[in-house]
Amino acid sequence: MSKPLTHLSADELLFRDAIRDFAQAEIAPLVRKMDDAQKLEPALLKQLFAMGLMGIQIPEAHGGAGASFFDAVLAVEEISAVDPAVGVLVDVQNTLVVASMMRYGTAAQQAQYLPRLAAELTGSFALSEAASGSDAFALQCRASLQPAGSYKLNGQKLWITNAAEAGLFLVFATLDPALGYKGITCFLVERDTPGFHVGKKEDKLGIRASSTCAINFEDCEVPASAILGEPGKGYKIAIETLNEGRIGIGAQLLGLAAGAWRHAARYARERQQFGKPIADFQAMQFQLARMAMEVEAARLLVYNAARLRDTGGADYQKEAAMAKLYASEVAERTASLAVEVLGGSGFVKDYPVEKLYRDAKIGKIYEGTSFMQLATIAKLTIPSA
Repeated sequence: MSKPLTHLSADELLFRDAIRDFAQAEIAPLVRKMDDAQKLEPALLKQLFAMGLMGIQIPEAHGGAGASFFDAVLAVEEISAVDPAVGVLVDVQNTLVVASMMRYGTAAQQAQYLPRLAAELTGSFALSEAASGSDAFALQCRASLQPAGSYKLNGQKLWITNAAEAGLFLVFATLDPALGYKGITCFLVERDTPGFHVGKKEDKLGIRASSTCAINFEDCEVPASAILGEPGKGYKIAIETLNEGRIGIGAQLLGLAAGAWRHAARYARERQQFGKPIADFQAMQFQLARMAMEVEAARLLVYNAARLRDTGGADYQKEAAMAKLYASEVAERTASLAVEVLGGSGFVKDYPVEKLYRDAKIGKIYEGTSFMQLATIAKLTIPSA
């Protein structure tokens, strides 16, 4: 008999509880400071590496934890319940950068980068541009083949997560715009490569400690050995990686919603009005109950997609889209209701729900807007004529 989706094995429970304790002890005291400064604490980043959270799926032979994708989802969920800005940093590292390197990297590339990604090297996934958001492959960033066999990159990327901290960038550029998606190629670009520099850091509504920057290329020359996968196959890397990346974003938003609900429920038990806790009033009970139900439904979708991905052979594109879409909606609703439960206290920065409310909005936008998720779900569920 199969186990329920949300049943955690003994090892998964130990892992989840260790991350939950770490998040409360080490991340929670820094949340307000990092949000105000719009910057991740460097010491915290070192702790994330020391805890093994930046290389969860990297094999032990390369210095990683050798754990599952589901374990990465658990980590992102628990961290995001405390600070979604830290959660997305861990998510991008594991579900986009490390996942791409493990699936498409050559033996030499994996030997060069996986141990560093597990120990000290932050990665970034550079796809978006000014003219290519939902139309992800309308890229203008060019990669020009040189006589000696190297490539020169020219152009700009926008909205790049982890850009301020990253030492390695997975950069998607086109060999020829006339080729459309067939010209897209993925390059491994290190931060100190001549002709590459990190540009403006965005001043954001939410997840402010997570860096989001422009990156620029001006005759940035990389060797042919820096190609991840094959020339012209970058679109395949992007599509397959983002499919599982959406599960990670679903986990981030699930964690956000769970964190907001916990704050609301705790406050409702402590806050006294008319001589008793507001949690004793039926209207408040019903509101908290509905929030709990939606959080659990989001968890079922996210865990189902994550476990499907770990089977190795199952197609999980539809499930990933559903998980990301629904978790983003639940995160926004739950955070908003949490602010209302706390009343005036929820509207000030002294309480965490104000920040969670701001953090939630990005969930409907990045790694595929809600409309793109709906289009994917429709394509995969509605029978053709």
